[in-house]
Amino acid sequence: MVEINNPKKLFIKTYGCQMNVYDSVRMRDVMAPLGYSASNSYEDADLVILNTCHIREKAEEKVYSELGRLRDAKDEKAAKGERMLIAVGGCVGQAEGEEIFKRAPYVDIVLGPQSYHQLPEMVTRAIRDGGGVVELDFPAVQKFDFLPEVTSSQGVSAFLSVQEGCDKFCSFCVVPYTRGAEYSRPASSIEHEARKLVDGGALEITLLGQNVNAYHGDGAGRTASLAGLISQLAKISGLERIRYTTSHPRDMSADLIALHGSEPKLMPFLHLPVQSGSDTVLKRMNRKHGRDFYLSIIASLRKTRPDIAFSSDFIVGFPGETEKDFEDTINLVEQVGYASAYSFKYSPRPGTPAASDEQLPESVKDERLQRLQALILKQQLAFNQSAVGTNTTVLLDRQGKYDGQLVGKNPAMQSVHVMGAENYRGKLVEVRVTEAYLNSVAGELADNISLRKAS
Repeated sequence: MVEINNPKKLFIKTYGCQMNVYDSVRMRDVMAPLGYSASNSYEDADLVILNTCHIREKAEEKVYSELGRLRDAKDEKAAKGERMLIAVGGCVGQAEGEEIFKRAPYVDIVLGPQSYHQLPEMVTRAIRDGGGVVELDFPAVQKFDFLPEVTSSQGVSAFLSVQEGCDKFCSFCVVPYTRGAEYSRPASSIEHEARKLVDGGALEITLLGQNVNAYHGDGAGRTASLAGLISQLAKISGLERIRYTTSHPRDMSADLIALHGSEPKLMPFLHLPVQSGSDTVLKRMNRKHGRDFYLSIIASLRKTRPDIAFSSDFIVGFPGETEKDFEDTINLVEQVGYASAYSFKYSPRPGTPAASDEQLPESVKDERLQRLQALILKQQLAFNQSAVGTNTTVLLDRQGKYDGQLVGKNPAMQSVHVMGAENYRGKLVEVRVTEAYLNSVAGELADNISLRKAS
């Protein structure tokens, strides 16, 4: 690749999941040899990329609304004799394809999540040919084989994509159609990237995948499970914490469950989506697991690691869901007791099997969602309150809302904010939890408490 000396600005707006966050970081790495450096705003950018998500309701309309604002900025630059390229990437780009050019003809590039390693070539073509460049194929050779070395530091808490795609084909989900079939990166490639992240300052790495616990990459001439991969990464000096998301209940293997009890670097928190507590609804969703199976996984993990905390995903108002089905979901939430959870009304995704089914009234969806969220928030507050009076280790990685305040995550993924900790940013510190709120807890540095007691 030929390096270009004249500096250019790149702005990426990221929607959705952590995998999109990771992809955006890697897009910056891909574009760096062409002279592009990151910008904090789109107004002065030469290339703007919307890295989109298709999971949430009305995702496409939100993207088109954002494109309208970008058109004005592009026109302003053109009036000054300057050029702005606009690209739509991610899952909306994959799903909408050339329809984006019809609705927003000022867009220059449309690409799917498996094609961003081709961005330099696509940008060159867009400049040469005046836009209209599209790449939506699922290449036979994986994009990871073409990505450059990691150059962008993610700080003390980093994401690392190890698996992509999904073979489960849940009836409500577009991921198999936008991300393709399941693919696992070689363990050696992942370890190399993890070491680069640690060299760049990472103390914590979260392993990412659409079905991350379906990981089955090659390692030292044999197939490596996610448990084997985590054990391998745990040997890296300087790496203090390992997490993984998102998991599917069917892929919670015995060795992975056991690892939660034996590997101290593996954090005691797991996001394990169930979607519904009703066997009837789970079958319609094609989830390939039942209620009892899910609860057995929860029980096994708690036996292995008693302090493990759980979060989950729920869809209410799925086509055909009865009041009894919904009560089964409420009952499951009561049985598990979540630290946090995400819940949504079902909304059809074009091209998915459930989209053509008869929909429940919005009023029914709204009422059920409110009831479920009230229970989830009650459990979330109780979980946070249970931490008051305990000591916890926090990775303080960002500035809080107030002067002198830092915020970070503890092993159970609680947000912890601390005052008077300016010198501890980017470090693991022991904190005494003193207050609990709905979405966070507050505490004091344990060293400060010890000093007060000593005096």
